Amino acid sequence: MPEMGDPRFAYSVIFMCAYSEEGAMGLVINKPTDDLRLTNLLEQLEISQSDDARDIAVHFGGPVEHGRGFVLHDYGYHSSISTLDVTDDFAMTATLDILEDLAQGRGPGHAIITLGYAGWGPGQLEGEIAQNAWLTCEADAELVFETPDAMKWEAALKKLGISALTLSAEAGRA
Repeated sequence: MPEMGDPRFAYSVIFMCAYSEEGAMGLVINKPTDDLRLTNLLEQLEISQSDDARDIAVHFGGPVEHGRGFVLHDYGYHSSISTLDVTDDFAMTATLDILEDLAQGRGPGHAIITLGYAGWGPGQLEGEIAQNAWLTCEADAELVFETPDAMKWEAALKKLGISALTLSAEAGRA
């Protein structure tokens, strides 16, 4: 919601990767960093790049472990080391081999690279949703991978049939 008290999450679209009784974990997918791209990251990690390496923006994934990388990608790619199946359409990999594959022009067809993640303890996310801090909608590949970052927040609202102009910080019960 626009009135989010934490400026790190203002107008954020978060793709939820894991949810259980122990808490939740997601990646902010609409906030690219100002100047960090995959090619820069590969140089820092001393991973060699081919001419086929894709130039992908690196996103702020959330305030937790912001030095750790995560790649949200289409389900068609699976790391030889470790990939978390999120849904039938999405997966997440947090090992160097996916960066090595991307550096060689291989890897997933669609990918969002993030540093850090958003995390919630047991019951915390449910409490924040009850306080009208978050709205939820189903993710689809078009919204996640095809919509420009600057338009994802409004596109997610549109999926819910909501205009940003009609949002209110007040919650109520009828």
